[in-house]
Amino acid sequence: MSKSTAKIKQGFILCAGFGTRMRPLTNTMPKPMVSVNGKAMVDHVLDSFVAHGIKRAVINTHYLGNVLEDHLTGRADIDIAISHEADILDTGGGIVNALPLLKKEAFFVSSGDSYLQDGPDKSALLRMEEAWDPDKMDILILLQPIKKMILTHGVGDYDLDQNGRAIRSHDQKGRYMFTSMRINAPHIFNDAPDETFSYLQLLDQAQTRGRLYGLVHNGNWHHISTPDDVKRVNDALQVPEHAGDP
Repeated sequence: MSKSTAKIKQGFILCAGFGTRMRPLTNTMPKPMVSVNGKAMVDHVLDSFVAHGIKRAVINTHYLGNVLEDHLTGRADIDIAISHEADILDTGGGIVNALPLLKKEAFFVSSGDSYLQDGPDKSALLRMEEAWDPDKMDILILLQPIKKMILTHGVGDYDLDQNGRAIRSHDQKGRYMFTSMRINAPHIFNDAPDETFSYLQLLDQAQTRGRLYGLVHNGNWHHISTPDDVKRVNDALQVPEHAGDP
């Protein structure tokens, strides 16, 4: 997709967490700066945004936010706005806090601490944009089949019904794991609390309304939580141990 034809031109990246399970790598940097396949995980997300034609990325920060901000000054290919949180606001509150920096249009949301690889035909973002139907969807989530998660641990967050609606698996025995990549309509935040809360509440509300849909990813996605995860993925990709260190 050329940069002029992308319909969704803004995205949000969650980067405020402490990354405690990733220590000692996160003793001096936030988790999204940990290097996977030769560069910081947050840069992989930004690269996918730029390739899709997204013009603006809003990134929330908290833990070692100044370190991440300094790192991001090296990006001149996309407009980046920082939403710093003096008190961490979780995955829902963090987005609400940043809404003044976003247009009231649909936008992509991604975590900054996992690694998504596109499938063989189209990019994941293009497939999502083509599937996005605001007339029937409030949220569209990208799902990774658990059976394809070999290098990192998968959790069965969701199943899909015959119409493509996503159904949360409360016992975590579903067929798919939520990759964190999603498109959401801005109106889902209209009644959201102006405080710390989890985005999971919004997912559940959209499901109750019958407006939560899922798209199965046709590439690889790695849920990276620990230094061992980083090593396994980099070893599989044959990346030198210190490649891409910030």
